[in-house]
Amino acid sequence: MGFKTGIVGLPNVGKSTLFNALTRTAAAQAANFPFCTIEPNIGEVSVPDERLDKLADMAKSAKRLPARMTFVDIAGLVKGASKGEGLGNQFLANIRETDAVAHVLRCFDDSDVTHVEGKVDPVADAETIETELMLADIESIEKRLQNLSRKIRGGEKEAVEQDRLLRLALGVLENGQPARTLNIVEEDFRTWDMLQLLTAKPILYVCNVDEEKAASGNTYSEAVEKMAKTHGAASVVISAAIEEEISQLESEEANMFLEEMGLDQPGLNKLIEAGYDLLELQTYFTCGPKETRAWTIQKGVSAPQAAGVIHGDFEKGFIRAETIAFEDYIALGGESAARDAGKLRAEGKSYIVQDGDVMHFLHSN
Repeated sequence: MGFKTGIVGLPNVGKSTLFNALTRTAAAQAANFPFCTIEPNIGEVSVPDERLDKLADMAKSAKRLPARMTFVDIAGLVKGASKGEGLGNQFLANIRETDAVAHVLRCFDDSDVTHVEGKVDPVADAETIETELMLADIESIEKRLQNLSRKIRGGEKEAVEQDRLLRLALGVLENGQPARTLNIVEEDFRTWDMLQLLTAKPILYVCNVDEEKAASGNTYSEAVEKMAKTHGAASVVISAAIEEEISQLESEEANMFLEEMGLDQPGLNKLIEAGYDLLELQTYFTCGPKETRAWTIQKGVSAPQAAGVIHGDFEKGFIRAETIAFEDYIALGGESAARDAGKLRAEGKSYIVQDGDVMHFLHSN
C-alpha cells in the first residue's frame, strides 16, 4: 500500500504551488486568486529511501521500485464550505477519500498575495478549516443516524455498531472537538474507518514560510507548532517557493541550493517522514536480480498481511516468510551470505514485520 494525503487549506496559502513542486508537475494551476483549483489534482511521488539503492546495488537488480505516496490537491475551502459556500461540498467529499490531511497554512507576509481573510493568522486559518470539517461531520452524522433507524429496528448488527460510534462522535463534535480525539478500541477500528468522518483523519499542519525562514521557521510557524501539540497533531516547516525552485533543478544543483539555504533535505522528504509517523507506516523490501522494491505497510502487521500487499493470494496461501534484517543483508553482503551466517529466518503467520525487513514469501497457489 501507499498512502493518499489530501492537501487542504484556505485559498492563496500556497497549496497548488506546493503540490506542483512536490509532484514535479504543472498539473495544478498556481494563481493568485481563490478557487484556481477546480478538480482535485492527483500526483504520485516516490518515497525517498536510501536503503532501496543499497539493496539494489548489492543484489545487482535490473529495476529498483520505490514506495509511492499520492497527493491530492483539494481546492481552497472558505468559511461556510460545510453549507456549500465557495466550492464547498464537492471538495469535502474529496477529503473523505484520503488517508490523512496535510493542512497548508500561510506563515509568510506578502502584500502582493491576497489573504482571503484579510490578514495572516495561521492558527485562526486552521480553526476555520477545522470548524468547517466539524460542521460537515455533524450534518453527515445526523443524516446517517436517521437512515440507520430503520435498519436498527430490523436488528442489523452492523447498523447498531455504526449508530453507537456515530453518537460518540457527535458528542465530541458538539463539544467543539474533532472526531479524532475519540479513543477508539481495536474491535471498533473497522467500523470506525468505514464511517469516513472528515475530522477522524490524522492531520499534519504544513507551515508554508518564505525562503529565508525555511531552515529556522518563524513566529507564525512556532504558533502553529504549539497549537499542533495541544491537538495531538504534527507540524512541519516548508517553503513552497524553495520546493518549486528545486523541482526544476538537476539533483546536484538542487543539493547545492538546499545547502545554500541551510537545509539538509527537501521539504518533500520532511513531509513524507511526518506522514509515515502520523499514519504509523513502515517499509519492507523484496529483493532479487530482477528488481528491488519497497512496500509500505502499517506498523504491527503480520507476515501474511504484508504478503497481501503484494497480492491477495499471497496472504490467503501464506506458508512462511524468509526474512533478513536490512542491516544483516548489507553487513554480510547479500542473501546467500546471510543464509550461510544463519541470519535468514523462516517466519510463520504470527511474525510481526519490522521496518527494513528483506522478505521472500512462500505461498500455495
